[in-house]
Amino acid sequence: MGNQVNFFQFFISRIDEIGTLVVEHMQITGMAVLLAIIIGVPAGIYITRNQRAANTILGIANVFQTLPSLALFGLVIPILGIGIVPSVFVLFLYALLPIIKNTYIGISNVDPAAIEAGKGMGMKNLQILSMVEFPLALPVIMGGVRISTVINIGTATIAALIGAGGLGDFIFRGISTANNNLILAGAIPTALLALGVDALLGFFEKAITPKGLKK
Repeated sequence: MGNQVNFFQFFISRIDEIGTLVVEHMQITGMAVLLAIIIGVPAGIYITRNQRAANTILGIANVFQTLPSLALFGLVIPILGIGIVPSVFVLFLYALLPIIKNTYIGISNVDPAAIEAGKGMGMKNLQILSMVEFPLALPVIMGGVRISTVINIGTATIAALIGAGGLGDFIFRGISTANNNLILAGAIPTALLALGVDALLGFFEKAITPKGLKK
């Protein structure tokens, strides 16, 4: 009970610093996921039109996903240095696979009858993509964005090791000083942030799902 009270007091005493680190954490994650959407969604659309490239592009994205995060940070430091830029770049690489894969799956699984209906109405290929395929695939694409964001919120804690800030600051300071309060002050907000963002994106995913596709 005493430890719980001590942690609560510690948490309240550091609430301003925790708030600052939460903002930093979300900025790093948000920039990485945004970049992954900008690159990943067009890449996912491209490989639905070019099946030969599908295995190659998905394979490359899968390599980034499977590399240990510490190793990937270590690889980019000699090139990009330390701080926010290499951190965002690494998180961007981690976010790519779910977005590319879900875009590919979502568009590939659009009902051919819907596409034929669009053609029957005189739509060009670009119009079919923007007005038929993409809207129907959007919930699946959002599922990929949701996965990428949650993964990145957790992985972003490691960015503190190379001076990017975020909630990882508390975790690594706590580990180095054997201070459980510091570790918990970084870990608990990170977990709550991941759960909260996941719930918010899940709500948005349901909101954009066409009525006919809702279960």
